[in-house]
Amino acid sequence: MNTALIRKQTPEERELEKKRGELALLEAELAERELERVTLQAELHVFERRYLRIVGVRYAELDEINAQIAEAQSRLHPNNKAAQEEATQTREQAQESADAAPDAQSVEPHQKFRPSDDLKKLYRDLARKLHPDLATDPQERERRHQLMVEVNRAYETGNDERLQAILRDWQRSPKSVKDEGVGAELVRLIRQIAQAEERIAAIDVEIAELKASELAELKARVERAENEGYDLLAEMAAEVDEGIIRAKVEGYDVLLKLVRKLGTE
Repeated sequence: MNTALIRKQTPEERELEKKRGELALLEAELAERELERVTLQAELHVFERRYLRIVGVRYAELDEINAQIAEAQSRLHPNNKAAQEEATQTREQAQESADAAPDAQSVEPHQKFRPSDDLKKLYRDLARKLHPDLATDPQERERRHQLMVEVNRAYETGNDERLQAILRDWQRSPKSVKDEGVGAELVRLIRQIAQAEERIAAIDVEIAELKASELAELKARVERAENEGYDLLAEMAAEVDEGIIRAKVEGYDVLLKLVRKLGTE
């Protein structure tokens, strides 16, 4: 072979090759971080629905009883401003609890989010290809953002068929073909690297906040209790049940007073 015919890489081409390697590593890291974030979110969502089904619905019942008691008290004392405010606040709390309760019916008692290795692999592949922070054009970033929203939704519901369909559509799309040209490609890579680094840092903050949330702390307590052989959610539910009984007794007394008052008017 004539070595004279082998063209040496230009400095720009060498730098381009280097940046491609950097970006490939960042793409893998970014996909892994996104996978960790969306998996944690899914686990917390499932646990939240489980909590609502076991404990939350009971709090909704208790809040409704307390709201009815406060409203009855406000009718007993129509000129008492504090009683009127209490009635308003307890009714708002009861409505908030009631709004949360329906979501609890969509999860089984011990259902947990356990994505398969194949589902995780598919998600990583899609995140590396579609992540919006790997695009430099604003319109393309928005398009990728919408796709990732759908990817995240499909991952949380374990819909691997939908993930496969998104991947097939992306691979067939002309948008997946990169423009040529060393200079333009180098600039694009530098910007993609910067965006990926910023997104990784932001995801780390999001993950830390999720892990430090009250819901995550409660989930950890419940899991520790399960490992020790007792059901913390069941204990919490029993405590609320006792509160419901006490509230019903109080409510009966208040209602009786209200009936007597109305009967004398």
